[in-house]
Amino acid sequence: MTGSPTNGPGRAPSPNGPARTSANSPGQASFAALREQLHEAATAFADGPGALEGILLGMVDDVDRAVREPLEIFPVCHHSPASALAMARRLREKQPKVVYLELCEDMAPLLDELRNCRLPVAVQAFASDVDGFPAEWAPLSVVAPITEASAEYQAIAYALDTPGVELVLVDRSSDHVFQWDSRHGERTPLEPSAPADGVPEPEAALHGEAVGVEIGDLRPRFAELEEHLLRHGKVRHWSEWWHQYVEVPLGDSDHEAYRQVMFLVGSLFRRLAPGDGDRVRVDEDRERYMWTRIREHLAAGGADPEDCLYVCGAFHAASRVEEFGVAGSGPFTISPRSATTWQHGLIPSSHAAIEAQFGLAPGSVSIAATQWAKNLKRTRVQPYRLAGQDGAKKPRAAKKATPAVAAPPPEGAEDRLSGFLRRPPVLDTLDEAELLGWSVDIVRAARRSGYLASTADAIAVFETSILLAGMRDRAKPTPYDFQDAAITCIEKDAVPGRRDVRRLVEIMMGGDRIGRVGYDALPPLARDVHDRLAPLELKLQQRGVQRALLDMNSRPELGACSDVLWMLRRLMPHGAARPIMGERKLGERSIQESWDLALGTHQRALIELGYEGVSIEQVLEQRLRRDAYGPRATTAGVLAAVEDATLYLGSRRLADELGARALEVLAAERTVDGAPEVLRRVRGLLAYYRTAEPVLPPWVESFVKAGYAHYCTLLPTAFTDEDATVGQVAAMLGFLFSMESLALSLGCDRAQLELAVAQSRPTDPERTALLWAAQVQLGALSRAELRERCGELLANPMVVPAYPRYLSGFVHALVPVPGLADVVVEAVSNAFGRLPDPVLLPWLPSLITTLRAGAADLAPVLVREAGRIFPARLAALDAWVPPWREAPKTDAPGGGVRAAGGGGRGAALLFAHPGTLDAVAELLGCDGTWAASEGEPAGPAGAVLTARHPDTAIAWESLLTGA
Repeated sequence: MTGSPTNGPGRAPSPNGPARTSANSPGQASFAALREQLHEAATAFADGPGALEGILLGMVDDVDRAVREPLEIFPVCHHSPASALAMARRLREKQPKVVYLELCEDMAPLLDELRNCRLPVAVQAFASDVDGFPAEWAPLSVVAPITEASAEYQAIAYALDTPGVELVLVDRSSDHVFQWDSRHGERTPLEPSAPADGVPEPEAALHGEAVGVEIGDLRPRFAELEEHLLRHGKVRHWSEWWHQYVEVPLGDSDHEAYRQVMFLVGSLFRRLAPGDGDRVRVDEDRERYMWTRIREHLAAGGADPEDCLYVCGAFHAASRVEEFGVAGSGPFTISPRSATTWQHGLIPSSHAAIEAQFGLAPGSVSIAATQWAKNLKRTRVQPYRLAGQDGAKKPRAAKKATPAVAAPPPEGAEDRLSGFLRRPPVLDTLDEAELLGWSVDIVRAARRSGYLASTADAIAVFETSILLAGMRDRAKPTPYDFQDAAITCIEKDAVPGRRDVRRLVEIMMGGDRIGRVGYDALPPLARDVHDRLAPLELKLQQRGVQRALLDMNSRPELGACSDVLWMLRRLMPHGAARPIMGERKLGERSIQESWDLALGTHQRALIELGYEGVSIEQVLEQRLRRDAYGPRATTAGVLAAVEDATLYLGSRRLADELGARALEVLAAERTVDGAPEVLRRVRGLLAYYRTAEPVLPPWVESFVKAGYAHYCTLLPTAFTDEDATVGQVAAMLGFLFSMESLALSLGCDRAQLELAVAQSRPTDPERTALLWAAQVQLGALSRAELRERCGELLANPMVVPAYPRYLSGFVHALVPVPGLADVVVEAVSNAFGRLPDPVLLPWLPSLITTLRAGAADLAPVLVREAGRIFPARLAALDAWVPPWREAPKTDAPGGGVRAAGGGGRGAALLFAHPGTLDAVAELLGCDGTWAASEGEPAGPAGAVLTARHPDTAIAWESLLTGA
């Protein structure tokens, strides 16, 4: 232990803790018999006084010191029914005026909202924007779960509903939780304890990745000690050991016996803790912090320590720091909080979430809740419950207050440990009715889950439970014994359904109770969402999936609900709001929609949205700005933010601002990684603005101009860069070719693109084919020359193995040059037609895998083009001649008619059906005739209209010559 604290008057520090109490110590007489017994035990077991004696007698010193403290310390263990029962008893006896509680002091304003919730819930402190902590820690989250079967809830309910009682939280703030975190960037969330079957329950993630804070974190930190306790206690895990050897014996003990036993257990675990310096330092600083806050409050309010009660974990109650007690010495300076802005609220919790976060055995909290109900029924103790809470009974008529029982003077504390430790365990008689009911219920539940269980299995479970309890030296089977027996007798070697027998027993014993935060305790954003979705007439706070049908055609008011749902889908986890029918795209809105809503299941996520703003529009705008202005922002990401701002918020102002930001990010990028996404986003935004706006926004024009110059500059490098993929280079060319007309109209120079293509020197087959396609688009290469190059590739045996990669490049070229689809189909067809099977078959798998990996989204374009070119019926395939093999024809087909003076030119369809052309000629005033046959004399050559109406030709001549 650091600091070597003293342990009160007349004691000197020692390496093993406090030394024995001096002769004039008031506690000498109280625990003299116990000290003598422990001294004799240490001599017998350790062959003489030594380290063991120091530990045993030091534990008695810790108990003595805590018992004699003027301010009554009430040690508790988190989610312990025995602690809750003892707390309820003591509060009704003492009626303290001030309750000091070990809980983060900044969570105090939220405790009154517990009356609007259904337990279990968790008090949460949340910070998304950190200031003073490493950025990788964000978001920061601290939760303190509260169940009804916990001592802290009894203290909170008593203090809040009893007039004149003050509740003071004295533990470190949420900010100090992270200030004292010594891992400095290596902080990882607590790993949840997986169930026995390895499948975590969905309710186990209700707390997210929050740091858990609990009152009374009481568990051995020495692995060998815990293993020893479990082995000799004949139990499987720590929760079962605590239930058997602490919960049950303390259930009927009086107040002083309970306190001394808890002090002793806390001291034992503290003295046998491993030497983890950082953890010990944090524990001792927490104790100094709490006692400093207590003394400050006593000094400021003038309360009498005799009228106060200090509720803390048993581990901290056995503290040995100098600041211990109201008369403690040693100054402790509390550091100021950081500049981080913390938000506080209540989130739903569950038994499974508590077990997963604090490493408890699955089902232990549910069993504790069942034990709490049994203790209340058995002892008839009246527990405290917040008025107005969900499920609370109406308050009874006010009775005359019971006078507080005067506590005995601290120096005269009676030794209750000796009798408790010497007393043999009370053997509970077997409750056959209860065990028989358990056996019948588990068989019924197993049959519903698909197990072939019968009455014989119920009898086997009953007898096996008694047998296991006897083997473990227990007269009455515990729920854990019954669970083992049920697994052995029913599950055997197969699990037919989703739940195994272990989970069925947990459900039967009380199940995984899931809390709910009431409407009045929700943040403004969550309440606003519920109000705006009220027209749906659904119970949104109810867990599970609900179907919402929206017909905006008959009920236009549901359009506002649709807007909210689409924003929730954008902000919340998958499954909270999932569209079944309907979609929302730029320029498109559905008139009917169907949604699956699970807002009650994802209530924690909705509450945490409330920490970021007062409306979902504000939160969405903040997140879009954060994505656009973040250090890892990309051009594609900013354009996506522009699209979302237009799609969900309809904000032209925000869209223009984010569009200007996209221009800045594009100018700073030196890679082409996001080129495909940029192309897709820009095309969509251009199509939307051209149809929805009279003119393009200025940022769009600037982006097209800057993008044209930017990608022209990067194009030669991208063709040879090994890190750039063919798809990215094709997307760059797609941007340049598809935006070319707009860019040229805005003042860009086409020569820049021509130079960029001319400077490109790819060596890869895919990029070479892509360059050829670009040259065809620019006119530097004709389609006939491209066909010749493809033929040369097929004719070269050295190039044939690489031909699939050329085809992959041609397929990618359909992005910038979609008009080459027929050439690509021709290239593939020629390969299948010209190559022999010994050459074709080996690289056919390579062709398929190459096209699938690099151009799967472009394959439908090829399929459609092939369907247009190839015959539709199999019978016509034999006589079919590919269009690229047909000889060009100069004469009119069939030796039919030709236009007068037209020679062999013209459209054959027009001459075959001249009626349309005659009608047009009549409208234009042309009275020409058709030649009957090829041998008849031709009519007048030239354009007849220009001769009849020369004014138009004269006007064109003057315009062109400037005369």
